[in-house]
Parts: sequence; C-alpha cells; structure tokens
Amino acid sequence: MGGRRRLWTSNGGFRDAALAGAVLLVVSLSSLNSFIGALEEPWPVKASGWTLIVLTCGALYFSRRFPVAVAALAFVTTGVYYVITVNDGGLMVAFVVALYTTAARGRLQAAVVLAALAVIGTGTGTLLGNSDFNGSSDVNPVALFMLTGWVVAVVALGWVWHSRLAYLREAERRAAGEERLRIARELHDVVGHHLSLINVQAGTALHRFHRDPAQGEAALAAVKQSSREALRDLRATLGVLRQADEEAPTAPVPGLGGIGELIGSARSAGLTVHSRVAGAADPPTEVGLAAYRIIQESLTNVSRHAAAAEVTVSVEHAPGELLIEVADDGPGQGAGLPGSGVDGMRERARALGGELTAGPAPAGGFLVRARLPYRKGAPTR
Repeated sequence: MGGRRRLWTSNGGFRDAALAGAVLLVVSLSSLNSFIGALEEPWPVKASGWTLIVLTCGALYFSRRFPVAVAALAFVTTGVYYVITVNDGGLMVAFVVALYTTAARGRLQAAVVLAALAVIGTGTGTLLGNSDFNGSSDVNPVALFMLTGWVVAVVALGWVWHSRLAYLREAERRAAGEERLRIARELHDVVGHHLSLINVQAGTALHRFHRDPAQGEAALAAVKQSSREALRDLRATLGVLRQADEEAPTAPVPGLGGIGELIGSARSAGLTVHSRVAGAADPPTEVGLAAYRIIQESLTNVSRHAAAAEVTVSVEHAPGELLIEVADDGPGQGAGLPGSGVDGMRERARALGGELTAGPAPAGGFLVRARLPYRKGAPTR
C-alpha cells in the first residue's frame, strides 16, 4: 500500500487527477443548461453529450504521459460534442488544456496541427451553416477570430514553459558538470602532489637504504610526513561533498601562506628550491588558493617529469593581480607528458579572468607563468 502511495506521488498522479477533476467541474457547471428549462433535445443525445464530457475530461489525467494522444482525442470528442448537442457547454476548455499540455511537453508540431485543425473545422462548420434547433448559429466571424487567438496564445504559452524548463535543466546540468570538474581538479592537485613526492622519496629511500642508512631513514620520515599531509588535505577537500545539514569543514583554505610547506616538501624530495616573494599584499581567498594550487602542481611536475635539480618559485604582487613564475633547469619537456596537470592550471587561471602559459623557457628548462587578477568587488585584505 505504501509503495502504491509513493508511486502515486512520484508520478504526479494527484496533480493529474486534480487537473482532470477541475476541468470536469468547470465544464459540468457550464453545461447545466441542458437540465434547466424546457427539454430541447432527446435524452439519448443528452446522455451522449455528457458521456463525451466525462470521457474528454477524464482523459486529461493521462495528458502528461500521452499528450498528443489525449489532445487528439479531445479534438475529436469536442468536435462531435458541438455537432450533436444543442446546449453547448464549455467542453472547449478541455481541448485548450490538452493543447497547452502538448506544447508544454515539447510536442510543438502536434499542438500546432491540432490547433489549426480546430480553427479550420470551426470555420468550416460556420460556413456550412452549423446551427442549433432554433436555426441560430453560435459561431460567427468574431467568435472564430477570438478562438484563433485563444489557441495560438495557449500553444505559445505552453512552448514558452517548455523552453524555460529546458533552459533550467541545461543550466543545472552545466552547474553540476562544473562542480564535478572543480572537485576533480582539487583531488588531482592534492593527491597528485603528495603521491608524487611519496613516490620520489620512497625511491630515494630504497636506493640509499643500504648505502647510507641515515639518508634512507630521512627519506622514509619524509614519506611519512607527506602521507600525513596528503590525508589531511584529502579530508579537507572531501569535506565539500558533505550533506547540507552536516557541519561545514573548519580547515583553512590553502593560500600563499602555505607555499613554504610546499617548498619544504619539494626540498625533502631532493630538489634545490629558490623562492622569491615580492610585496606584502594578501590577495583574496580564491586568488590565494589558485596560486597555491598552481605552484603545487608545478612543483609536482618538476619532481615527476622534469629531471631537474633546481627550481625557482617567484610570486610578485602587482596592482590588482598576482604574478607567478615557476622555472626549473630540466630538459623542458614537462608540458608534453600525460598527466602533467597543465590544463587544470590553465582552467584555474581562466576561472579568475587570468591566463597561464607553460612550456620550454628560452634559456632552457621549463617555465610556468601565471597572471591572476583580483575579481571585481573582492577587496585585498
């Protein structure tokens, strides 16, 4: 029983039933004149008319799942109803609702065809002199013009609603895709950096363990420290995936203040690192995070791919922007190797309206250069 109730709610059954019931109520109230006053038509005809009313309005329950079929049925039953009955009710309302649903479900061509057939059929009936038992016609050129305006407006409104929903779905899909890319980039930068250092340090320990136990022990200690930092950063990054009602992560966002730790980790991996930081400005949080990740990934690439002995990290504060350079003395092939993360660094820079270049330096080695402007409205602290 509970499963059927959930199915009813998830399929919108209550909403569909409410729509069909509301339209049936409106049409029934507008058709009560068939029971008021003198009998103007035989009871079989009257019963047939009410059967068509119930059938048409009841079919609206399925309009969201089968919009074209329901609209076509409403077109046929409504046409038959207005031909056989004298006390014309408001069954046209049901057809109009079916038209709107058809357009709103994205079946614009079917809605336009049915609307055109309705106008043509009504106009043809008018020209042929369709009239009631008293010889008077309820449809005239003005009424036909108003009917045309109604069906055009209903189809247009349905299509506008469909287009809006499609736009919102596409915007939601793009936002979800961008969020996935952002999380993937964070995980790549955090895990890739530490694992690369662990790999280098473990290789050093294995190579020197028997020749120089002291250096091997120091390398193993560096492996332990890097693994601890990797776990810490990974937990902080995965914190963004928590549910909304859970406690938010309290770990500080990495920034320029953490560059010293990055340089220390690179030195423990056997690199000679020179650093130069000019200026005392503290950039906005998103700029500091991007700078940290770019330097982190650059040092990772040097350790993993560059076969370099020395690397220079330069950070310069310019008016309204941050300039970063990471240069090594390797063969200059870092950008062409798979998994180097250069694309991720470029995406970080572009997300802030900046730019990043990476490639062989004119004097040899590999050079990463980034310009990170401060966003408008983000004050410098």
